[in-house]
Amino acid sequence: MRMSSIMIATALLGAGTQAGSAASVVKTIDVAGKPAQIWAAIGPFCSIKDWHPAIGECTTDGKSPPTRTLLTKDGKATFVELQTGRNDKDYSYSYAIKSSPLPLTGYKSTITVTPKGPDTSTITWKSTFTPNPGQDAAASDAVGGIYQAGLDSVKAKLAK
Repeated sequence: MRMSSIMIATALLGAGTQAGSAASVVKTIDVAGKPAQIWAAIGPFCSIKDWHPAIGECTTDGKSPPTRTLLTKDGKATFVELQTGRNDKDYSYSYAIKSSPLPLTGYKSTITVTPKGPDTSTITWKSTFTPNPGQDAAASDAVGGIYQAGLDSVKAKLAK
C-alpha cells in the first residue's frame, strides 16, 4: 500500500546530529453523524484496522489497559501502542507508542469526537512527541500523513 511505503520510507531516513525538540501534530475533520455514531465506528481500540487505510491487522493483549499491535497492510511495519486513557462518555481515548518505525520517541496521542451541529461531528487526532535527532520535519510529516489518511478514510466510510 502506498501510505505504508511512505511511512516506512520516512521512518528510515538517516538521522542528523542535532537533538530533537518537542513537537505536536493536530488534525481535525468534520464528519456527518452524531458523536455516538462516529464513536461506535472508531472508538474500539482495535477498530483502527477497519477505518485506517494503512492498517491491515490489529491484535490486543487482553490486558487492562490494553496494548495493541498494528501491522500495516503491506506487512512491512509494526506499531505497538498502549492505551493510556479512555472516556467513552466523552468519546475519547489516549495511547502511547511503545515501538514503531517512526523517527520519534515519547509519542502520546488522543483521538476525540465532539459534536459540531445537529448531524455533524468533529474528529480530532492530536499528539506530542520528540523527533529523533535531525528528524523534526520527517517525524511531523509522517504523523500528520498517518492522521490525515485515517481521518479522510473515516469520513469516506461514514458517508456511505
